Amino acid sequence: MQTVKIVVTGPFNAGKTEFIQSVSEIDVVSTEKKITSQKEKVKESTTVAMDFGRITVDEDLVLYLFGTPGQKRFDFMWEILSEGMLGFIVIVDSNRPETFREARMILETFRAYAPTPYVVAANKQDLPDAWDIEDMRVALRLDPSIKFLPCVAVDKESVKSVLLELLYSILSEMDEG
Repeated sequence: MQTVKIVVTGPFNAGKTEFIQSVSEIDVVSTEKKITSQKEKVKESTTVAMDFGRITVDEDLVLYLFGTPGQKRFDFMWEILSEGMLGFIVIVDSNRPETFREARMILETFRAYAPTPYVVAANKQDLPDAWDIEDMRVALRLDPSIKFLPCVAVDKESVKSVLLELLYSILSEMDEG
């Protein structure tokens, strides 16, 4: 049995926890803490250490999904969670262009931790104000060779297609190595 560690990262509120919850076959282990947003006076929660989920692809392959905290003050967890990863996914909120620069910084940070395959997922593509994928690619300064995939983190099939694309990249790199 082969296990593959995949890290799911991205800015605060991009959809990382929902992404993992959509496909995990176990109850997601989550370190969420209630927060109060000053602007909206709405109680929300945020991941402070990690989310953990698991999905069995077949009898030979299990994926362990580790979701990172999105808030900058918890970024000390990023390097810890990146250890031993075979690939990572950067989730970007298609409706919040103000987070694109931060998403780009997170992508660069994880690329520096380990030269592993990665994909970028444009979450919330089902919403009416979602940016077009190609416009997002330009805004994020993503090379055309980088897999940039539309995604809806609460839709299991959408999440599975993002995970499969990353898995194909990981397997192709293993074959080359």
